[in-house]
Amino acid sequence: MKYYKTIDFYITRKFLGTFFYAIALILSIAVVFDMSENLDEFLSKEIPVKEIIFDYYFNFIPYFANLFSPLFTFIAVIYFTSKMAYNTEIIAILSSGVSYRRLMYPYIVSAAILAVFTFSLGNFVIPPDTKTMNDFRLKNIENAKPGFERDIHRQIEPGVYIYMRSYNQNDIGNSFTLEKFDGAKLVEKITADNIRWDKDNNKWVINNYWKRTIMEDYEILESGYRIDTTLNMKPDEFRLKKKEMETYTTPDLIEEIDVMKTRGMNTVEWEIEKHKRMATPFSTFILTLIGAGLASRKIKGGLGFHLGLGLALSFSYILFMQITTVFAISGSMPVFLAIWIPNILYSVIAFFVFRWAAR
Repeated sequence: MKYYKTIDFYITRKFLGTFFYAIALILSIAVVFDMSENLDEFLSKEIPVKEIIFDYYFNFIPYFANLFSPLFTFIAVIYFTSKMAYNTEIIAILSSGVSYRRLMYPYIVSAAILAVFTFSLGNFVIPPDTKTMNDFRLKNIENAKPGFERDIHRQIEPGVYIYMRSYNQNDIGNSFTLEKFDGAKLVEKITADNIRWDKDNNKWVINNYWKRTIMEDYEILESGYRIDTTLNMKPDEFRLKKKEMETYTTPDLIEEIDVMKTRGMNTVEWEIEKHKRMATPFSTFILTLIGAGLASRKIKGGLGFHLGLGLALSFSYILFMQITTVFAISGSMPVFLAIWIPNILYSVIAFFVFRWAAR
């Protein structure tokens, strides 16, 4: 701490103070708009106030605060640095012999505090609370039933594959096929009209089936109306829940991705969520350097120009992130590269802005 001077504490206090003030102000407005939009639903369904506050808004606020934290960081840096520049505080600091590189020291420390805070919330704290918020919205606001997968191809355990043309809300899978392999050799195949989940006995029931058992030099064919069996799959696996990946802590998310891969499921959206949780805190450093570099000089247009330029850059970052995400979902680009390209590009911009401001 002996290297952290009074001016460093002053800048850190301004940085963090402006950040939390801006985020509190914007979230207050967001809560008011959200409440006015959903007030009819709250009143018509007579939802207890306790549930609205603790199950919804207590989870709504940290979710959106964490989601837009890089944007709020950028705005905070632009705002307080621009005010310091136009009050000639930046000039006074540099005139006292402090280099621009040293001036960035408290900015980086403050960004690190926010990055660690964002990382901890986004990876471990917020996901369980997000599940509570999503369940509340699904039950009381959206009134939506979960969708179901179609054309399901799944490996349910090593060497065992299933196919269903569709799965419906009655827990019935149509046009069911089960194949068992010994290495690369098919040893058993069951085709059936449908498969149904028997929730009373926790078993699957296969209806109107043909079973083909393949031996070395002959095959055994069987048919029947019903087989009760246990399979390594559950009905919830075929329900499509909106933004389900956001409700897992990062260790659980990684574990779930591994399980999904072994079963042959599409994990793109889950991997996007995993990499975003790593990339977002890192973007705090990039946007801090860009914001400080742009706002540390007096330019024609004043604070308004700084804020306008800062908002344009931050929204271009968000837009670029969305575009590359679409490429990842379509399979045109690896997920890791798609999520980190915006950070790589804006790191280059931050480098040149830093060099420009230092001169």
